[in-house]
Amino acid sequence: MIFQTLKLLIVDDDEDDFFLTSDYLKEIPNKTFDITWANSFNEGIKKLKEDNFDLCFFDFLLGAKTGIDLLKMALERGVSCPIVLLTGKDDQHIDLEAMRLGAMDYLVKSELDSEKLNRCIRYSLERAESIRRLRESETRLRSIFEHMKDAVLLKRSNDFIFYYNTAALTLLGYNENDIKQLHFRRLFVESTDYERYLQALEHRSESIDHFDALVLRKNNERTPCSLHMSKHTDSEGKPYTMIVLQDITSRKRLERERLLSEKAASTARLVRTLAHEVRNPLTNIHLSLDQLEPDLVDEELRLFTDIIRRNSHRINGLITELLNSFKAQETVLKQVSIHKILESTLAEAIDRINLKKITLIKAFGSERFLELDESKIKIALLNLVINAIEAMPSETGVLTITTDVTNEKCFVQVKDNGPGISPENLNRLFEPYFTSKTNGLGLGLAATLTILHSHHATVEVESELKKGTTFTVLFPLTKHAPHLAEPIA
Repeated sequence: MIFQTLKLLIVDDDEDDFFLTSDYLKEIPNKTFDITWANSFNEGIKKLKEDNFDLCFFDFLLGAKTGIDLLKMALERGVSCPIVLLTGKDDQHIDLEAMRLGAMDYLVKSELDSEKLNRCIRYSLERAESIRRLRESETRLRSIFEHMKDAVLLKRSNDFIFYYNTAALTLLGYNENDIKQLHFRRLFVESTDYERYLQALEHRSESIDHFDALVLRKNNERTPCSLHMSKHTDSEGKPYTMIVLQDITSRKRLERERLLSEKAASTARLVRTLAHEVRNPLTNIHLSLDQLEPDLVDEELRLFTDIIRRNSHRINGLITELLNSFKAQETVLKQVSIHKILESTLAEAIDRINLKKITLIKAFGSERFLELDESKIKIALLNLVINAIEAMPSETGVLTITTDVTNEKCFVQVKDNGPGISPENLNRLFEPYFTSKTNGLGLGLAATLTILHSHHATVEVESELKKGTTFTVLFPLTKHAPHLAEPIA
């Protein structure tokens, strides 16, 4: 038979009640007790400081203080053992208050016997162990949530957030005070996305997976996210929703780059086929003209053949331009300053800038030397700068050129405050012959993309109607590329 020895503290200012309780304890089978007695409130505090106990009994009446006061103080001091409150009479108010504060049980002295004490001790120890395990589990879960790279939010049915992890604060840009006042609706950039969420919630009773939407950060930046939401109920029966937000900016960028590459490849195949099919009849036209012209003596007829020949050459030239826009660029790479290229590019565009009275802002970061074909990169950047200039109104236009290094890449940003680009046109930007200009051919951006791909660089476009457009070119950093610490103004 296994005997269990428990260290027990009894705080009771009535010596007779203490001895009576001790006698009941001695009658409990299979348990032995190492009992410590404190005969006052202050003595009880002292004993709790000096030793650790497996179980505590606090009398309700302790002079000017009460067992409730002692219970509060014990919990404030981090006492983790189960505490039982003893009282001389049954009082439901005291019972509820003691249990609310964290007491494991509430016993009336006049009803005590060894059986009730034994049951109370067993129940208190088992409940305390269950609570300890729950707290350990909660600590582990909190640690998991805190170390998750994905943002986690918990919200009530009124759409206000009551829990968040560190990743959520980082992703959304809020501090702890602000996020508690955040209504879930305010996370969505588009009201239609929030309405889609409500509709999805109605049709799917338990969870929603892979709900893609633009999320608005505190600084008004827009971040594409994938939301995973599931419904739960807490211990009090209150419903809440857990939301996991994954930043899918990189995924969207890769999807866009893949789409552009696939589109460019399919268009290039079409262009080569088209060029072959068009040049064959063009060749026949030229041969026919060569045979026909010597026999023509009428000058008016010669005028028409000249028109045919000029337009044939024009068609052939357009086909050549189109083929060149998709032709792999042969690059002669050397280490060159990106700022030097930008300064040279802006020098070529300065007349246009001055004529339209556009404000030029240069926000150059630390100098970087990259492996580039200087002449070709200059063409690509000049296309972006000219497009930005032409998109902006005179006098109020602001052109901002920014450079910096992030995530092992050097980026160049060309930003304008023009009318912006509609979502439909944004997806067609790099298609050949697509242009919104009345006198443009639509080959500039197609050629730019080809040049950038030949340098293993990528381009991202962000645009908002009535606010402007930003082109961001990302160049891979070369190993051991020299750089200067001081930024260039």
